[in-house]
Parts: sequence; C-alpha cells; structure tokens
Amino acid sequence: MDSETDTQTLHFEHNIPQIRQRFSWDCGVACVLMVLGEKQRQYFLDNFSRILREEGISRCTWTIDLCYLLKRFDVTHCIYTVRCDVNPSYKKIHTQVLNRVRKKFQDSVKNGLRLKQKVLSMQQIAQHVINFGPAILLVDIGLLTCNVCKSHTLSSELRLIFGGSYRGHYICVTGVSGNKALYRDPARAHSLCCVALHRLQLARTPLTDYDVILVNCT
Repeated sequence: MDSETDTQTLHFEHNIPQIRQRFSWDCGVACVLMVLGEKQRQYFLDNFSRILREEGISRCTWTIDLCYLLKRFDVTHCIYTVRCDVNPSYKKIHTQVLNRVRKKFQDSVKNGLRLKQKVLSMQQIAQHVINFGPAILLVDIGLLTCNVCKSHTLSSELRLIFGGSYRGHYICVTGVSGNKALYRDPARAHSLCCVALHRLQLARTPLTDYDVILVNCT
C-alpha cells in the first residue's frame, strides 16, 4: 500500500480495547494502555500511580512522556514532531514540568528512543496504521469532529471559522475505512470514532507540534 488511491476502498482495523481516561489530563496515558498487550496493560493498571510517579508524570502529560512509557513496556515505536522541546506558545508551564520534558528530550537518544523531527501527512500515518500498527495522535479536540458522535460538529465548524482556545487531546488511530480514519477517543465510552482524513488533519494545528507516535506491532 503506497499510493493515495490504495486506501479509497480499504477497510482495516487493529483490534485493541477501548480504555477510558481516569482524569482530565491522562488521555495520552490511556492511549498507551490501549496499545499494550493484555498482561502489560493489567500490570500498568494495577500499578498505575507508582508507574506515573516513577516517570515523573503528575497532572500534565507530554508526548515524550508517552514514549518513555512505551519504552518501559518494550513497545517498538517512533515519535515524529516538529519541535524537540517545549512549544514557546504554551504559557504558565511549571518549571518542574519544563525541566522534566526538556531532559527527556535531551536523553531520548541515549535511552534508545526513536525521534524524528518531521511532519507526517495523514496519508503517511494511514499507511503506517494499515501496514504496521496504531498511531497515537495529538490533536486540538475543539477541531475534531467524529462522524459517529456528531457532538463536536457545530463547535468545530465555529472554531475553524472564528478560532478559539487550544485544547490538546490524545487519540489512538486504529484503522482506516476508505478515506476515513477510525480512532479510539479515551474521553468517550463507546468503542470507535470515525473522521475523514482531511478533517483529522485540520485538528493537527501548529500548537500540537504535529506530534504523532507510530506504534509497530509487526
């Protein structure tokens, strides 16, 4: 599968569980739980607070934190981002959080993480999902419209026209159906959401640094 037309009639989905986030800030952690194996997932759930404490995560999660969690559980992955640092547009970041994130970026290579400073297109992400594994994607939730839920349709349209405040949120892209992405949203109870690839791209704004973690299940 290496051309844009290959996905037009394809339906493919990775069979992973829906995991609800526990708090307002742990959507990314929930996405990590989704891509773990069953035994690893249960171990993480049984030791949730301790593991996050050991990783230095408390009420604020960054994409690089998720990579370290995946590394901890020996999950092969690669992060793509445009910025290997804290986005200067973010205000009021606690110094402790700032230092943690910067150190994790600085130590990423020696800790065996694969990090590439590059923007992937939605088509490239879709091809990875089809051929290799799920993708954990950072989006502006106010710009994301699910074809199933419909609840964000009006608000996202208004945001596209008039703008609005950024709200970062992690989702797990698990499949592709024609020109749509299938994804699991840890903020929702039902198992599967769906959005056109071009609409999902609109939810990837510069404030997300176009962060995506490609998980390799092969």
